Amino acid sequence: MNIELKYGCNPHQKPARLTFAGDASPMQVLNGTPGFINILDVFGAWQLVRELRRATGLASAASFKHVSPAGAAIARPLGEAFRRSQMLPQEELSPVATAYARARGGDRMSAFGDAIAVSETVDVSLARLIRREVSDLIVAPDYEPAALEMLKGKKGGRYLIFQIDPDYEPPDLETRDAFGFTLTQLRNKQPIDASLFRDAVTAKTEIPQDIVETLVVATISLKWTQSNSVCVAYDGQVIGTGAGQQSRVHCTRLACDKADKWFLQQHPRVVELDFVDGLSRAEKTNVVDQFLLWDELSEAERDAAQVKLKRMPDPLTQEERAEWISRFDGVCLSSDAFFPFRDSIDRASRSNVQYVAQPGSSLRDDEVTQAADQYGMVMVHTGLRVFLH
Repeated sequence: MNIELKYGCNPHQKPARLTFAGDASPMQVLNGTPGFINILDVFGAWQLVRELRRATGLASAASFKHVSPAGAAIARPLGEAFRRSQMLPQEELSPVATAYARARGGDRMSAFGDAIAVSETVDVSLARLIRREVSDLIVAPDYEPAALEMLKGKKGGRYLIFQIDPDYEPPDLETRDAFGFTLTQLRNKQPIDASLFRDAVTAKTEIPQDIVETLVVATISLKWTQSNSVCVAYDGQVIGTGAGQQSRVHCTRLACDKADKWFLQQHPRVVELDFVDGLSRAEKTNVVDQFLLWDELSEAERDAAQVKLKRMPDPLTQEERAEWISRFDGVCLSSDAFFPFRDSIDRASRSNVQYVAQPGSSLRDDEVTQAADQYGMVMVHTGLRVFLH
């Protein structure tokens, strides 16, 4: 297979192409003309959902942006507060559509213009959901004919649609060219499953099965996130990722800030915001974001937000925020490498994190564990680092 791409990472980087040395390619482009980054997103997102499906046995989905997941999730029931916060239609969704609704809803601002990957056949339920979203592409193992035709109509017929063989396994060795040199390594085949989360090092050790599953989701998501990275997850879905930072605590701050916003989006005062008529869902999303950052906005930013609301409610106080976040039980955090200091645990505690997974082997493991004990957390050492570069 040899496909000419639109361009490389940037429009001036031409020519660009995708090649496959085998006799028959395991991936087909069913619609559209992809670019270089599109292909990288397809491969990363697909591997994530395939691994989630194998680990949990449930329909899985990912929302990718710039070679890292904005969100990832397995199919679990949708709560009414979550539906309202994500402005989802009040219709019954199939398991694969539910998984994608949860994946995109993990960080809906970052998911704007996403690359979608799902582990199951794309059905009409999912296609209807995608049709209303701003998205660049989808990759899946198969498509119902009606769903495929529906998706081909997106973006004036330019929506990128990929089909991939779910049984395809790449070679054990992978290579990359950089600056005229070739790097070779064994690809990351280490499975992530429930067995990784047995070594609790804190005073509290009990981890319910549904929490183990959420830790699996968080850690598999990290495996396909540009490092350094930290992931916060809840009820089988990613709700905040701090990716590509040089400092572990900055990853944690980003992930926890996003998780806080995810919780607060479901606060009654937020879901009841009364928007002026005619706003798109993307515009409403931006207004919600501004409302949750009200104390940090300039006067001009506040004025711009207020004109999009029929009535401006009182902003949430710090006490109201903390009380609301404290209502959510089972909040999980996973890290792709060890915590060098306790500062990440201190920050995680303010987001009501109760379960932590990390590889361990820091010089300050005892100090980090003491911090987790101080906050009543359960912490496990997985012994597995999952860097991605």
